[in-house]
Amino acid sequence: MALLKRFGTGDSGNLPPKETGGNNGSSNDNNRIASPPMNAQPRPVMAGNMTTNTMEGLTEFKNRVQNKLLATLEPTTDMSRKEQLRQQIERVIDDMIIEEHMTISRPEKLRLHESICAELLGFGPLDPLLDDEAITEIMVNGAKHIYVEKRGKIIKSNLTFESDEHVLRIIDRIVSPLGRRIDESSPYVDARLPDGSRVNAVIPPISLVGPVLTIRKFSKRPITVEQLIGYGSITPEAMQFLKACVEARLNIVISGGTGSGKTTLLNVLSSFIPGDERIITIENAAELQLQQEHVVTMESRPMNIEGKGEITIRALVVNALRMRPDRIIVGEIRDEAALDMLQAMNTGHEGSMTTLHSNSPRDTLSRLETMVLMAGMDLPVRAIREQVSSAIDLVIHQDRMRDGTRKVTYLTEILGMEGDVITATDVFAFEQAGIENGQIIGMLRPSGLVPKFIEKIRASGINLPTSLFGLGRR
Repeated sequence: MALLKRFGTGDSGNLPPKETGGNNGSSNDNNRIASPPMNAQPRPVMAGNMTTNTMEGLTEFKNRVQNKLLATLEPTTDMSRKEQLRQQIERVIDDMIIEEHMTISRPEKLRLHESICAELLGFGPLDPLLDDEAITEIMVNGAKHIYVEKRGKIIKSNLTFESDEHVLRIIDRIVSPLGRRIDESSPYVDARLPDGSRVNAVIPPISLVGPVLTIRKFSKRPITVEQLIGYGSITPEAMQFLKACVEARLNIVISGGTGSGKTTLLNVLSSFIPGDERIITIENAAELQLQQEHVVTMESRPMNIEGKGEITIRALVVNALRMRPDRIIVGEIRDEAALDMLQAMNTGHEGSMTTLHSNSPRDTLSRLETMVLMAGMDLPVRAIREQVSSAIDLVIHQDRMRDGTRKVTYLTEILGMEGDVITATDVFAFEQAGIENGQIIGMLRPSGLVPKFIEKIRASGINLPTSLFGLGRR
């Protein structure tokens, strides 16, 4: 960074004339910048070992710098000018140090610069948490309580916001570029960060603990098949089977609880879609990271302050049918859009995929049935179940285990109807062998049953060995 080069330790030759005090050979000059005139009364000294008073003085100075910058910067910052804005912030700090006759050590000035840049250009105290790849979730419960999830476990961070107003400023910085809003009339919002990480914010009067911010982080580098297998989330045999299912254009639903890894798995499975197919993705907040070239991404929109302009997932699914899709991928089904998704799967758009929340594959079918009824159409239950059974070929269920790991626990084939009941069978199921040192020991094993849609897979030119399903093994 230019800033580090300019003020790097021992690089006195690069210091500007105003910082050397006219004595380049002095070690004191190498460790201080902006020395005050001899007849001036210096402000509190900010050195490496600071007392409470000097810490308070630094905080007050930081607030004055921020207020001066806020008076000149636009509320929504153009991120393409980020480096120029960092330089502008540096110049303002230098000018105010001279104007106020401050004496600040070089390391403290660097920390001050980074802190102000995080406040004005980034997300304040959240920046180091967002940069930490070991953290998968960030939970802000008011200004003074920040929790993070690391390796599946929730721990409290020692970072805090200055106040509830500080949290609100950061929330506004996240949602404003997306054309979304949060205020007393609309006190909750779904949004996303530039890297696709999912964001939910809730503010008073709904929240009684102050502004609440939840960020589900997405890896800067998409998770690969090899990583999922390495983490123990799935076996190579099950992944080989799923790859064949995607390539053979089976309709797939990924189910599981909150934070179980449904979207991550959907991202991985989407990598198996051939590059010559047109893919339409539909989400509340764009999170999917598809690597194919021919991808059209659509995002729903909440109503505006006048209560107009809402665009729902259901409306986007209907519109997607007119866009000549080879596959439709819906990030999550949670309402009456389930009816249109099932219609799409049943009307020639094979190979479509979606996710939904449920506790088991059987619960997945029940939830789909309930969500179709939310559409307000007076459909007989049997007709709905026939739609579900004919539209969906495979349910993949994923769980977040007690030890914090995420594992695929069921690969369930939907067979059809027997009377008024949808029949299903497990092709793979997770078998837990025990717990060692707090870690769950087990494996996703084949049930020994060959799925009926194996003929569709073979018709696509894919030949899976019967040993993959546990046949012929001792």
